[in-house]
Amino acid sequence: MNKKIAILATNGFEESELKSPKEYMEKQGWTVHIVSPETGSIKALAKTGWGGEYTVDKALNQVSASDYDALVLPGGVLNPDTLRTNKEALRFVKEFFSQNKPVAAICHGPQVLISAQVVSGRTLTSVAAIKIDLKNAGANWIDEEVVVDNGLVTSRTPEDLPAFNKKLVEEIKEGVHA
Repeated sequence: MNKKIAILATNGFEESELKSPKEYMEKQGWTVHIVSPETGSIKALAKTGWGGEYTVDKALNQVSASDYDALVLPGGVLNPDTLRTNKEALRFVKEFFSQNKPVAAICHGPQVLISAQVVSGRTLTSVAAIKIDLKNAGANWIDEEVVVDNGLVTSRTPEDLPAFNKKLVEEIKEGVHA
């Protein structure tokens, strides 16, 4: 069962929050594309400053949710802050929700979900810094390493990546959520 997953990111994503889920899903034999408003490559932020450069597989304006089985939103402070003001990024995210496909967001990643207006009434977690933003957007925020709400997988920080990756794969295997 080959799956195709999109990781939506731009410059300033937290390196571990893209690299770890990508490698974990590829170990399942799945195809994982880095989708970005940028073309060429995007640069990560790591603990000590700028991290590695990652090749963009698909330009955001060339894809839709129907091309993929699931979506992953890594955090970092700059990455979601840029994406949440990008109309194409918000369109892409909303499509996954309207098609009831699994979506996973970690750390600051849920900021994009706030701007896409898809968190109201949902239970999720994030880095503590955006807890109030999520609550103000109508989300039920809880402090747990991984939270799943009808196909939406969220985690707090890179320390939660093992649990995040495991739940992400589980949700993708389940497929579309009614």
